[in-house]
Amino acid sequence: MTESLADVVAAGYGFADDAVILGRALESDLRATLNDGFVQAPLSMLNKHGLIAGATGTGKTKTLQLMAEQLSRQGVPVFLADLKGDLTGLAVDSPGHEKIDERMQGMDIPWQPESFPVELLSITGKVGTPLRVPLSSFGPLLLSKVMDCTDTQESVLQVLFRLADEQGLALLDLVDLIELLRHLLSDAGDEVMDGYGGMSSQTLNVLLRKAMELETQGAEQFFGEPEFDVGDLKRTTSQGKGVVTVMNLTDVQTQPRVFSTFMMWLLAELYETSPELGDPDKPELVFFFDEAHLLFDGATKSLRESIELTVRMIRSKGIGVFFVTQTPRDVPEDVLAQLGNRVQHALRAFTPQDQKALKATAETFPITDHYDVRATLQALGTGEALVTVLGPKGAPTPTVAARLLAPTSMMDTVGADVVERLLAASQLRDKYAVELDRESASELLAKHAAERAAAAESDAQAGEEAELLKKRRKATSSSRRGDNAMEAMAKSAARSVGREVGRQLIRGVLGTLTGRR
Repeated sequence: MTESLADVVAAGYGFADDAVILGRALESDLRATLNDGFVQAPLSMLNKHGLIAGATGTGKTKTLQLMAEQLSRQGVPVFLADLKGDLTGLAVDSPGHEKIDERMQGMDIPWQPESFPVELLSITGKVGTPLRVPLSSFGPLLLSKVMDCTDTQESVLQVLFRLADEQGLALLDLVDLIELLRHLLSDAGDEVMDGYGGMSSQTLNVLLRKAMELETQGAEQFFGEPEFDVGDLKRTTSQGKGVVTVMNLTDVQTQPRVFSTFMMWLLAELYETSPELGDPDKPELVFFFDEAHLLFDGATKSLRESIELTVRMIRSKGIGVFFVTQTPRDVPEDVLAQLGNRVQHALRAFTPQDQKALKATAETFPITDHYDVRATLQALGTGEALVTVLGPKGAPTPTVAARLLAPTSMMDTVGADVVERLLAASQLRDKYAVELDRESASELLAKHAAERAAAAESDAQAGEEAELLKKRRKATSSSRRGDNAMEAMAKSAARSVGREVGRQLIRGVLGTLTGRR
């Protein structure tokens, strides 16, 4: 005998553990909700990662906002990316709306507007506290993703970073990398290149061009110091609420490859610096990775492997990662297999490719007797989703269609006055607002070049002086030879005159003596 849907929901989601409440289960025909219980995800399982997916306009961002609110309320810090600028609304009470009242009354759930502590960050520093990272900390793998490198170019980048470390050349920004590449392509760099595998000048030229293109696009403002301390993402207020750190990306929407890779750096840095916690009662931090497909588009094999390793291992650090994208197919299978919590909004199937994606998505959900999963995925309304999560014991809960709660904070963009208020109240602005400019690779290479030029000039001057001295010695030697010749000629002439006079005197004497006057 088939269990009723109410019994299935009660058995799968009726646990008493602390949880994030998503909403109420929908009846099989999706017309009404079952108001006897909640569809919820246990707080202790949110470090097991998750996926929020669905077509554009189906409510993914509002689901993200809903979860962020409840996590913050229970003392869990949250990090999320804001591409459209509307997640800053978490800092403001919802003004309410008749549709919100209708939804919440239909689910028989009380609703009260509420705001949450928001820390506003920005990659450029234009709409939030600037978030910077030295190029050396960013690393060659992620940089190769930003620069759209081939496997060979990525390999050379790794060698360049090692070379910089061993030569004591700090790579802080793109200028440092550009000057290092120029140095290696000059005559002075030939000897260095030979010592590191003989990197081809063709590959170095391509990397130089890519780095200059990235600089031209404005990416130089992303790299530098002071380096952002990812520990600042794990903060709570004195009232016990988790701080919601919103990365405002409205000013870099046209550079998706850069901001998606930048968020991957944050995640990797969290993995490297966070202690092992095992299975905590609640996460230390939940990280929402919006537009996740941008991270994997064009990623090299080594980067994909690094992402998979990070996602697999970071759960033991008490950090949960939720990928937000349109279809599960946007995420590689090895990563998708790590995502235990699923909130799948409606999918559209207008093309044969869409039909394949719909079928593949439907097959990833646990089998259910109460829903035609494939048909349900196309029939869900805005703010509704198919849900399956990991229960308190780690087993997947039944597949249930749910109508989700409305967020209690503002679901829209905020005014400039709110942004100014958030920046004025920021605990991080004084720490990161002023950029540091210490001696790095570009300055050191310029100093070395100046030293070589001075040495070359000194050598040239010494050579000129030596040549001049040589000419002087030659001139002096010629003069002395001239003097000797004159002296010899004079002596020869004197001897000739002497001999002639002598001969004349002898003849005279003898002539006198001989009587021939």
